[in-house]
Amino acid sequence: MSSEITMNFTRFEQEVKEARNRLKILQEDRIDSSERLQDWHSETIAELSYGIEELDVALEEMRLQNEELIVARQEVELKRQHYQELFEFAPDGYLVTDKRGMIQEANHAAGRLLNVPQKYLVGKPIDIFISSCDRDLPNSKWSQITKLFEGCCCYSNNNGQKHSASNLLANNWEIYLQPRQQEPLPVSLSIAASYNVKGQIESLRWSLRDLSERQAALRERKEAEEKIREQAALLDVATDAIFVCDLHNKILFWNKAAERLYGWTKEEVLGENISLLLYGDNLPQFAEIEQKILQNGSWHGELNQTTKAREKIIVESRWSLVQDDENKPKSILVVNTDITFSKQLEARHLRSQRLEAIGTLANGIVHDLNNILSPILGLAQFLQVEIEPASDNVKDKLKIIEINAKRSAALLKQISMFACGNPGRKVWLPVSLLLSELELVIKETFPKNIAIQIDTPSDIWGIYGDITQLHQVITNLCLNAKDAMPDGGKLRLSVRNIFINETYVSLNQDARVGPYIIISVEDTGGGIAPEILARIFDPFFTTKQLNEGTGLGLAIAANIIKNHNGFIDVSSTLGRGTQFNIFLPAEKIIVDEELKKVRDIPKGSETTILIVDDEPFIRDMSETFLKSCGYRVLSAKNGIEAIALYAEHKDEIDVILMDMMMPSMDGTSAIEELKKINPQVKIVVTSGLDSSNDGIETFVRKPYTTEELSSALHENIVQSAR
Repeated sequence: MSSEITMNFTRFEQEVKEARNRLKILQEDRIDSSERLQDWHSETIAELSYGIEELDVALEEMRLQNEELIVARQEVELKRQHYQELFEFAPDGYLVTDKRGMIQEANHAAGRLLNVPQKYLVGKPIDIFISSCDRDLPNSKWSQITKLFEGCCCYSNNNGQKHSASNLLANNWEIYLQPRQQEPLPVSLSIAASYNVKGQIESLRWSLRDLSERQAALRERKEAEEKIREQAALLDVATDAIFVCDLHNKILFWNKAAERLYGWTKEEVLGENISLLLYGDNLPQFAEIEQKILQNGSWHGELNQTTKAREKIIVESRWSLVQDDENKPKSILVVNTDITFSKQLEARHLRSQRLEAIGTLANGIVHDLNNILSPILGLAQFLQVEIEPASDNVKDKLKIIEINAKRSAALLKQISMFACGNPGRKVWLPVSLLLSELELVIKETFPKNIAIQIDTPSDIWGIYGDITQLHQVITNLCLNAKDAMPDGGKLRLSVRNIFINETYVSLNQDARVGPYIIISVEDTGGGIAPEILARIFDPFFTTKQLNEGTGLGLAIAANIIKNHNGFIDVSSTLGRGTQFNIFLPAEKIIVDEELKKVRDIPKGSETTILIVDDEPFIRDMSETFLKSCGYRVLSAKNGIEAIALYAEHKDEIDVILMDMMMPSMDGTSAIEELKKINPQVKIVVTSGLDSSNDGIETFVRKPYTTEELSSALHENIVQSAR
């Protein structure tokens, strides 16, 4: 259009130039013309000059308009190029079709989406690029678009409707395209119609936006959400307590294990301050850990915490700092493992190791002390028999020595038993005899402001046990009861039969179905606090002052009863007293009253005994006692001498009294050599420690009484005679 204007302007300018030339000719012809003609020429020239001036003005205006048109044309061309570039290089696919859907224009993105070179799209019907999954469905978006086409084709402007230059027919409809040699592609489709001046559709403009990345993102998001749900489910089935806090200590996550460990539900703790919830008095330690986690990114250690029930627990805690996408601290992940029980086991193991070390040391001490007590006890008993009748005062003092030596020996025996776990020597015995002997002791030694009551029915069943050990247990419980009643009170000892059934066994793992006797020690003292009651049987635990108790009494008592296949139950109320119940397995028979009688010391009848002991005082005491009983005695200070004497007098020696711990050759080696000489040799073993030799027939523990020694020797002599 601008070129046509330029041509017209040039033609018009040529005509003005020709008019000027004719005007010049007329002006020259006027000089030679007549007067009348000159007047006509003048008028004509004047008119022409005026017209030419007007033409010059119009020509100038046309020149200016032409220049404006050229500038406007250039601007339009620049805009056209701009929009063409936007069309060509837009990230979304753009198509221009006629109203029948034949492609007239396509940009690069459209070719890329359809996997077809851009130039090959022109002239193709757009429906060939629609996926069959959309094209073949009657209710699909493409079916609706096809109906729009039909409406566009039959559209007429005679219906009185008004249309703008363009009208949006579809907006963001999801549809699947079918690119060449590729899988169906999801796109967001928008269609706008362009109209001519008559209101008829001139073209359709198609916008195709690739949704594959969005759908992939949606899939990834869905998978991520599913993974998060799976992880949350895994966290809920984890055995460790797991929770997440923000940097202000507010709880964001709380798994099921945390609910089980601490007692608070997730609804109760979300948004709460974790430091106030779990740490209480340990806030300074919590603040220190926070500083370390922010500096190092992680922390690991043991923490003391408090549950909802106000119970103290110990956890192995692992803290990790969680960061966001910009590596800035966002939250803290905490994983806690309850190690309260394992720490208790560890403490018990350490106590066991300490006790083992103490036991090793105690064995040596017990052996030496028993060797010291042996001549004291033996001579005290021997002198009571040999002393003149007039010296009753001396006999009483010897009796005191004997009683205290026995008590010392019993105490050493309990220490050795506790250290080594030896169950001791068990026989059938009546509980009534045990309590009656104890009654004499406590009534003489306990303060008079403590009333003592002993209840022993006549039909109590018999038990199988070590009378010395059981005496030690009951004595210890009575002493504890006395200490609990400094201002006086009542101490009651009772015994009764009971049959434990399966219901009781389900409540107490130490019990077994069957008959038991219960020995009860009950006081009216101040009682035991609940937090102390759970620890009273722990070794070395005591509420007494350092010089008032060792904390081994109840531990030894529990160990003794356990070795008797029984158990101890305790109940206590502050201000009302304490009751210990000792459960011991029993037989439904009454123990023969003959067990209460003390046997007479058997006589030797010139029987020969070989005493083997490295302690000269023990050899001398034993030799003196046995000779007074009518025995013939040979003695040796170690195993080598014993073998030599036995080899020389084997036909004379009836029984050997053998100490186990000796220099040069100990008792075990000596016994092996003696049995090589005579496999039928009778040996009574004696030691300050309990024997672990399975081949030993008779064992007498040091310090032994004269009754114990003579009974053991007599038993072997009788067997030898058979």
